[in-house]
Amino acid sequence: MAIRITSTFLFFLSVLLCGCDSRPRTSTTAPNRNIWTAEEANDWYARQKWLVGPNYTPATAINQLEMWQEDTFDPETIDKELGWAAGLGMNTARVYLHDLPYEQDSLGFLTRIDRFLQLADKHGIRPLLVFFDSCWDPFPVSGKQRTPKPHVHNSGWVQSPGQYALKDSTQYPRLERYVKGVIGHFANDGRILGWDVWNEPDNMTGPSYEAMEIKDKVAYVLPLLAQAFEWARSANPAQPLTSGIWAGDWSSDSTLKPIERLQIEQSDIISFHNYDTPEDFEKRIQQLQRYGKPLLCTEYMARPNGSTFAGFLPIAKKYNVAMFNWGFVDGKTQTIYPWDSWTKTYTAEPPLWFHDIFRGDGTPYRQEEVDVIKQLLTNR
Repeated sequence: MAIRITSTFLFFLSVLLCGCDSRPRTSTTAPNRNIWTAEEANDWYARQKWLVGPNYTPATAINQLEMWQEDTFDPETIDKELGWAAGLGMNTARVYLHDLPYEQDSLGFLTRIDRFLQLADKHGIRPLLVFFDSCWDPFPVSGKQRTPKPHVHNSGWVQSPGQYALKDSTQYPRLERYVKGVIGHFANDGRILGWDVWNEPDNMTGPSYEAMEIKDKVAYVLPLLAQAFEWARSANPAQPLTSGIWAGDWSSDSTLKPIERLQIEQSDIISFHNYDTPEDFEKRIQQLQRYGKPLLCTEYMARPNGSTFAGFLPIAKKYNVAMFNWGFVDGKTQTIYPWDSWTKTYTAEPPLWFHDIFRGDGTPYRQEEVDVIKQLLTNR
């Protein structure tokens, strides 16, 4: 206990010495910063090397809560695994936060984020941090998390905010404090690549939790997403904001869903997901090029679907699209199993891994994949 108190005290002291605190950096006179123009976004992107990395959760965490709560935060595993990422030549990672650790202990949460950034920076990795997520379990609860359900993909992943908070507008002020508090503290931190405001906001979770979802979920999410962008921008981050579109017809502005139009209009840089074939991936890139902004593919790589490193990375390099594959180390998220593991019974390792690159001991699932990644990332 004394060690944890000392660590928190030193962190708080450093906050005071640097002339900032955990509250959002807002001003009564300075307006919120504007959405980046295409010129501003491309100027920022021109200063980056080709961005490639995983969607990262340590193997010891079943979900965002287990990653970030004090009792289960695991810097030793994070340090080791980010070292493996750096060994491939990766220079970024997409990492999910959660509103509940901030509500429970905002200073402790900021301390752990700072510790994560120290480890990432040590390995030359600048993360894209995600605030909210509409996927999987709609009922997150702080504290000890359940054990993984054997052979089931993401059996313990939780939404943020949960369904109760989403339906209860009296909880929105605490969500506002969370977004403003985190961005406000790290608004000018060069170790952070950017902020992903909401992952797949209109996802209804498919067969996993669809029966428990609010039938008009998007009616709640759409206005809250708009507010979340406002909260994030009010903290005046030096880093870009985004929220990735993931399913639909993107061939023209007229075919976009309202939530997709909001995501694109409010994003400083454009992000999207694609788990289909290389041909479809390239088509999606070409469709989104009309916005004239940098493109980030923040989710891809599902081997049985035809979404692979060998198939996607050369196309991404051709168009200078940043790439974040889903998963990294086989662990408690169990994303080596496919999405259909919620409806189909698996009793052993699947014949073809769905996601992830490494086994728990650091050996590659497929050496040829690792060789492809290293080869493409050696000379950016």
